Amino acid sequence: MPAKSVAVLGTGIFATEAHLPAIAALGDAIELKAVYSRSNKSASAFARDAQEVLKLKHTLDVYHDEDSAVSLDVLLGRSDIDAVIVVLPITVQPSVVLKALAAGKHVLSEKPVAPDVSQGRALIKEYEAKYKPKGLVWRVAENFEAEPGYRAAQRVIQEGKIGKVTFYNARVVNYIDENSKWYKTPWRTVPDYQGGFLLDGGVHTIAALRVILPSPFKTVSAFASLAKEILPPQDTINAIIKSADGSHGLVELTWGAPTPSRASQAGNNITVTGTEGWLELTRANGVMRVSVKTITRDKDGKPTGEAEQVIEEKEVGIEKEIAGFLRAIDGTDDGIDDPRGTLVDVAFIEAALNSNGSPVDIVELAKV
Repeated sequence: MPAKSVAVLGTGIFATEAHLPAIAALGDAIELKAVYSRSNKSASAFARDAQEVLKLKHTLDVYHDEDSAVSLDVLLGRSDIDAVIVVLPITVQPSVVLKALAAGKHVLSEKPVAPDVSQGRALIKEYEAKYKPKGLVWRVAENFEAEPGYRAAQRVIQEGKIGKVTFYNARVVNYIDENSKWYKTPWRTVPDYQGGFLLDGGVHTIAALRVILPSPFKTVSAFASLAKEILPPQDTINAIIKSADGSHGLVELTWGAPTPSRASQAGNNITVTGTEGWLELTRANGVMRVSVKTITRDKDGKPTGEAEQVIEEKEVGIEKEIAGFLRAIDGTDDGIDDPRGTLVDVAFIEAALNSNGSPVDIVELAKV
């Protein structure tokens, strides 16, 4: 297949540090032709970085809001650009997604699908009614959904290696202070969307569980709070979840650790326990490690001990999600990063923020 011509909309930290290397890794499958940012300065800086990282033989075209001759509308009007990768602030993305689709572009937009369930539902309905029938592809870039490590854990469970899932846990404890590069991003410093870092970062963990577990979430009961004054409106969630198959779990999400050691010594992980064993998934230095421990039995079926299998996968979710997006444009859809799935992640966070201990029906909340 010929290379897909792509523009990147948004030039923040993640676009530069994550998307550019992923595009570079995909080689001839993708051709970056243009970049858009609200300011000429940031768009031009990204273009220089792209020139170096991608070793471009052509000059990257720069678009911004400071000159109507090189506006976003002008970029979207180009017939030689097949698709856009949208890496803009959370509250800006829905309108840009629709604008790009209306211009006939395929769209890969960064997670979350929208700032809240209501906007996400409306966005999905409009896409499915107006643009999907025209053959346009829209995917939400939830890289955890594409990570080989989480997919490996999913296969372990699907193959029955740990038996029937009975309970599960996910713990994410993060330390953020005023010196963090993420905190210094203006739209994160004073968020105009629910949950602050809990929405921006928390959807990752929920997506990972959604991939790994064999049964969808049914209800969540949670408490949310603000542990650190610089991280409003909330920075911590503790939740109890029940899945449709009767299994249940605990999810701990916080960006409000008081000291770096509280985060580094938290033992951040995901564990899933079944009737015949359990697995643990951890991340370190760009590698995901899935440790699977299962009951061993003698010829009469009596337990004799346990066996361990270790699976290690490099973290390449962003590269995988972009590659999957390109294949979907060509007509081969692997189902990863479907907007309806990522709406469940937002629904979970929204439910947990508002539960105040009462059960919230995730299935009902995430209906389109």
